[in-house]
Amino acid sequence: MNLQKRIELLQKLKKYLEENDAEWQEVKTRANAYNGWFIPEFIDLSVQNICNEFLDEEKLEKWAAHYHLDDNIIGKNIGLVMAGNIPLVGFHDLLAVFISGHNQIIKLSSKDDVLLKHLVEKLYSWNVDVKHNISFAEMLKGCDGYIATGSNNSARYFEQYFAKYPSIIRRNRTSVAILDGTESTDELSELSDDIHLYFGLGCRNVTKIFVPEAYDFVPLLRSFDKYKFFADHHKYKNNYDYQLSMALLNNIYYMTNENTLMIESEQIFSAISQLNYSFYKDAEEVKNVLKNNTDVQCIVGHGNIPFGKAQQPGLFDYADGVDTMQFLLTL
Repeated sequence: MNLQKRIELLQKLKKYLEENDAEWQEVKTRANAYNGWFIPEFIDLSVQNICNEFLDEEKLEKWAAHYHLDDNIIGKNIGLVMAGNIPLVGFHDLLAVFISGHNQIIKLSSKDDVLLKHLVEKLYSWNVDVKHNISFAEMLKGCDGYIATGSNNSARYFEQYFAKYPSIIRRNRTSVAILDGTESTDELSELSDDIHLYFGLGCRNVTKIFVPEAYDFVPLLRSFDKYKFFADHHKYKNNYDYQLSMALLNNIYYMTNENTLMIESEQIFSAISQLNYSFYKDAEEVKNVLKNNTDVQCIVGHGNIPFGKAQQPGLFDYADGVDTMQFLLTL
């Protein structure tokens, strides 16, 4: 397949996702039954962003043009180790390899091995040649390059296992927000989305906020109420109850709307159902420190990523700030 045919095939996939027929609805139901964190609302949200940002024909063509993609590339075999923390989190990697003209062998996460596999099978049904471009395997061996996403522990294993090959190894990351106290009610509501979407499991979820001294937390806590339905989700509720118990046992000061805990902490990573916060005197100093922190994926706030946009990455928003497409083109 040449580049234009690949883009046309992706447009067919976009149409399939947007039509949301009975077959796709059944697959989403199965994915939710297999992984309780993948509730229908969040699967649909992930699909919506894929359609709007990743599969838009004009954006795809601009992406391809930016890297001067053509049909003369000598296809290499790329091994992909995908994460499974949020629905279809590995789609951007699949897309980058497919558009580049390389072939890929994918090791899916056991947490997300329903949705993506089905979409690839749909591509097979529309064009059998895709079987030469995309395949699945439990073990990745003999590839020309690797892209592996996982925890800090698994990253150490990946570095050893793929040491002899060109690779991108991704580790744990999270996102933060810097507030100045002038945020509107709508902006706080959008920040609540950045915190709570996908139950806070994504690297683009805000897990720590920095606020000025004497900050009024009440409006922010009220903005969390839109996610009070999380209390009906047993996995989330179990995490909330555990974190609340630990705070009480250790006599740690906390604030809560009875659904999300807020605890003062220097840590930028926080547990599910918990948001950490710190006070600052100089916002620019905080921003400069965070820019050099390799654990930070996104900084949200005035002058940074707009509130409510953290979970809407575009084609050029590469994980860990490493240009995946450039990596693929230099193999």
